[in-house]
Amino acid sequence: QVQLVESGGGLVQAGGSLRLSCVASSIIFSTYVGWFRQAPGKEREFVAAIRRSGSTYYPDSVKGRFTISRDNAKNTVYLQMNNLKPEDTAVYYCAATPISGRLPNYSDPNEYDAWGQGTQVFVSS
Repeated sequence: QVQLVESGGGLVQAGGSLRLSCVASSIIFSTYVGWFRQAPGKEREFVAAIRRSGSTYYPDSVKGRFTISRDNAKNTVYLQMNNLKPEDTAVYYCAATPISGRLPNYSDPNEYDAWGQGTQVFVSS
């Protein structure tokens, strides 16, 4: 199973930027690598996903502000977050889908079988 380790979280003022990194033991065969977030008392929320082909996907809440990218040579996926808002405050998780013959739903956390430990992002107003 893929092992994932996130880093790059921290405290930032509204309007600021952060870049999260997710180093994986191997991501080259995962159909999707995604970022999710979870705020206290809320369900885990889809933030971004990148397909093995390089296609990217975002929910409307972060589209235009967040960018996901991957460096297969470094087994690393990045999440560049710009124009951060207080509502972006959450623990951010990196996840990877298993090798499968079918195309998973990239926005469904249940489709991912490997997760990192999470990194906290706090955006102050």
